[in-house]
Amino acid sequence: MNPDSSDNNQNYESQYTIGQHNIQKLGFDVHKPVFTISALLILSFVFITLFNPELANQSLSASKAWCIEHFDWFFMGAANFFLLFCLVLTVGPVGKIRLGGDGATTDFTTRSWLAMLFAAGVGIGLMFWGVAEPVAYYSNWFGTPLSVSPNTPEAAQLAITASVFHWGVHGWAFFIIVAVALAFFHYNKGLPLTIRSVFYPIIGDRCWGWPGHIIDISAVVATLFGLATSLGLGATQASSGLNYLFNAPDGLITQILVIVTISAITVISVKRGLQGGIKLLSNINMFFAFLLLCFVFLVGPSVLLLESFFNNIVDYAINIIPLSNWHDRSDESWMHAWTVFYWAWWVSWSPFVGMFIARISRGRTIRELTIAALFVPTMVVMLWFTVFGNTALFQAQQNIGELSNGISSVSLAMFQMLENLPFNIISSGVGILLLLIFFITSSDSGALVLDTITAGGKLETPIPQRIFWALLQGLIACALLYGGGAMALNALQAATITAALPFTAILLIMCLSLYKGLREYSFTNAK
Repeated sequence: MNPDSSDNNQNYESQYTIGQHNIQKLGFDVHKPVFTISALLILSFVFITLFNPELANQSLSASKAWCIEHFDWFFMGAANFFLLFCLVLTVGPVGKIRLGGDGATTDFTTRSWLAMLFAAGVGIGLMFWGVAEPVAYYSNWFGTPLSVSPNTPEAAQLAITASVFHWGVHGWAFFIIVAVALAFFHYNKGLPLTIRSVFYPIIGDRCWGWPGHIIDISAVVATLFGLATSLGLGATQASSGLNYLFNAPDGLITQILVIVTISAITVISVKRGLQGGIKLLSNINMFFAFLLLCFVFLVGPSVLLLESFFNNIVDYAINIIPLSNWHDRSDESWMHAWTVFYWAWWVSWSPFVGMFIARISRGRTIRELTIAALFVPTMVVMLWFTVFGNTALFQAQQNIGELSNGISSVSLAMFQMLENLPFNIISSGVGILLLLIFFITSSDSGALVLDTITAGGKLETPIPQRIFWALLQGLIACALLYGGGAMALNALQAATITAALPFTAILLIMCLSLYKGLREYSFTNAK
């Protein structure tokens, strides 16, 4: 706790109040209402999906379509607002506030900190979409951005720009709002590291009652949906890669074996703790990602990629405003299918990634966190899409390989691009290994966050709890794949979008609460 906080004692009593709801049984130490209700809701969803996947898929798909059709302006406007709010935090006087107080020191080196930011945030997504997304936009797979004519040089340029737009500063703003708010109220105000704490300036001690329970339950459900969906989609890509490399059956059995393997290694990572598990794997991730990136750059159209990198930066700056606008768009169907979907997806991941960033960012200033999380990942994203996306587009434009025919399989796109480069078997093997490690770090960090929320914000909890959440993620993904295959995963994706609508409103209120908390803190410390 920060001794400079003027309401430190009151916050300490509030922390004690939330702890009274915890139960200690069977080696667990969990917050009874949040843990119990979250588990029941998730298991009920899985049960319904297993026994009637078609009904679940139809209902949730209709709900997703309704959310996107009627609230596209809400998602688009919220994304723009969150980015502007992050920029205000960066340049404003509150940016100098150090998370944990003036004397706080960091727990990780800057290199390890940035590696964990990237690994937990977008690494797994870039492996899946780094090739597929630009080629999809170029070839008019569910529309083209800003209604550009497909299969043209203009479409190729805008394909990279739109891909970076979806993975750049707008998306990271969702994470930063949650990360700064949680870190500030925990490290500087002494409140538990859980979502409800952020709303203390608005609802006071009621955040330790049912209003707070509902907030935390919403965060748990959204997080599990996002993680389980990613495991399922990633298992599909890994299965396709194993089929390509070793002719392994590309089906349900292989997908489940991949998830079981990931879950088993995740348990080992959980036992090793934050330093020996997530930190170590994140550094390994960055090494292999950099290795694969350099390989594709060197053996691909290197001169073209160098030129494209700078062109992509300029084009991103030119088109960020047109792509951010939601009014009177000629490409509305593309915007609904991609941009609105992406913003809702980032919202659903914000409790997970935001809390993880907060957990590892003690000792950083708010300005340091916002700059690092906004611009460093965006530049990495720019580099990744330039190397992988422009290489794939070059092949498509030159009629080289399968990608010249557009997207036949999203999960195969990266391997189809690597197939036309030297040493494709080795590079594809590295790609699968990198994909699996990204899954493990995401699953481990997700288990860490879920455990923290369902334990009432406690940082030190029994290891079996984190193992429970790590295994539950894998079990949900396996059950959904077994019960409904792609239909069940589509239902899960639709549920994620549906859950994102109310949680976007929660994030907007979070901004107001964070503003009030920072203003009071700055005023008190200025005396």
